[in-house]
Amino acid sequence: MERGGLLIPELGPSLGRLVAPVAQPGTPPHWIPLDDIRVALVTQVFDLAGDARRWAREGDRELALATLDRAAWETAWQVAVGAVAQRAAQEISRRLTEAAREVRLPARRASRLPLEQREMLALAGRLGRGTPALLAALAALERAAPLARSDRAGGDGVRRWQEALGTTARRLEAAWLALEDALHEEWRTWDAELRDLLAWRRPRWPLVAAGLALFGIATYLGLVLGGYLPLPGVLRGFAEAVWARWS
Repeated sequence: MERGGLLIPELGPSLGRLVAPVAQPGTPPHWIPLDDIRVALVTQVFDLAGDARRWAREGDRELALATLDRAAWETAWQVAVGAVAQRAAQEISRRLTEAAREVRLPARRASRLPLEQREMLALAGRLGRGTPALLAALAALERAAPLARSDRAGGDGVRRWQEALGTTARRLEAAWLALEDALHEEWRTWDAELRDLLAWRRPRWPLVAAGLALFGIATYLGLVLGGYLPLPGVLRGFAEAVWARWS
């Protein structure tokens, strides 16, 4: 036991695949890199646990508990989700912009393709679909903290807090795995939109309409200059110049 009676358990085993990811057979690779964000999240959790152990050794149980409180976990998770959402939005925007350039999409339509801030926030919400379960675990951790706060707290109170801490770590792992699944689903959705964009072709009706209009004008001028139709006054000067050249 740490001096002061508070033992901070090792969180690595509870973080599971968040610490040691295992490639599932048949699972496609992610379309954006995630390892650096995952490692940063794990590092943040380990740093918090390390700081809490240091405070426990120094006998400051209150600060040790506060270091691993609900706000610390929630902040670390939200930062990770935000980083993934921002990276995904940038990659989606890049691919859509490149596709628009390839098919020569009109500039006005192409300028609306990159994801806006509100769309990135919506994307973060979809990626964070494991957040409610994590928040429920954090609420339980918050309720267990007072049971372990006093130096005279019984062993049962400390154990309940330690169990809540382990549950929180497992829910963080589950939230990350849910984020990875959501990321695969997001790309399937955006890939379909990308294929639709690459299939876009500039409409031909303006070219056909312009061609028909020019053909009609040329036919009319030919009939007028050939004497088959009456000569309008506005065209008399032009017609006389043409006739003078032909004669």
